[in-house]
Amino acid sequence: MTDIIAMLYFWLKSAHIIFVIFWMAGLFMIPRFFVYHQESLEGSDEAAKWVEREAKLIKIILNPSIIVVWVVGLLLAWQIGSLADGWFHAKLLFVLVLSAYHGWAVGYARKLARGERKLTGKQLRLFNEVPGIGAAVIVILVVAKPF
Repeated sequence: MTDIIAMLYFWLKSAHIIFVIFWMAGLFMIPRFFVYHQESLEGSDEAAKWVEREAKLIKIILNPSIIVVWVVGLLLAWQIGSLADGWFHAKLLFVLVLSAYHGWAVGYARKLARGERKLTGKQLRLFNEVPGIGAAVIVILVVAKPF
């Protein structure tokens, strides 16, 4: 198994980066969708279209991407022997935070689909900053490996 992963290392690394990009794109898009959804009239055709768009974004981009990111990322970490490194533990913490954010977004999409509008547009716009901050910290940890 180790030999196979070693042979495929650059392909796996490429897949990891590609799916991180897809996942991050989805995490940036979903709160914007929520803002537009909340600004539509409750029960309108437009609101129904936003429910459909949110569901497609989650089903087609967000959920498959997070699965590939986690599986391939852990394989790569195991292959390069970084599971015990401090920078990897910090990265893992931030990936867990982004994964929790992903879970929150999926849950909030379900609430919006039921007509529950618990947050304001301003709050959702602030939530849109979470993936960017997380991604910046993760890139620094992976590239600089500060500890």
